[in-house]
Amino acid sequence: MANVSKKVISSNKKAFFDFTIFERYTAGVVLTGTEIKSVRLGAINLKDSFIKIEDYEAYLYNCHISPYDFGNRYNHEPRRTRKLLLHKKEILKILNKQKQENYAIVPLEAFLSKGYLKLEIALCKGKKLYDKREALKKKDISKNLKNY
Repeated sequence: MANVSKKVISSNKKAFFDFTIFERYTAGVVLTGTEIKSVRLGAINLKDSFIKIEDYEAYLYNCHISPYDFGNRYNHEPRRTRKLLLHKKEILKILNKQKQENYAIVPLEAFLSKGYLKLEIALCKGKKLYDKREALKKKDISKNLKNY
């Protein structure tokens, strides 16, 4: 594959804390004109967003893209449902794993590639409270070691 530039716009840091990540996929997002202009300005928030597969099509829910300042009456609704672009084989693979092993599908980061918005999505399982505490302990220990 050729050298493709990837400009990360937004990252879902909460997903790394709340979930154990197993498999990652890249998906395109269907957007309107004012949405892509807002995204290019960095006005996208992936926190609390999730992905559902309905009728063998993937949709992104609860992702906030701020209205474009100069969009006037053509502006979009900030939290509307957006369709994701994935190959049919990928959707079937994700759907089977989700049904068999109770995985959640969560967006990890949004980035621009060749001018198009892409999402890195992941199959993951929720962490228990003791797993989160363990992760915080490891993070704290690594910070203390760097300071010395």
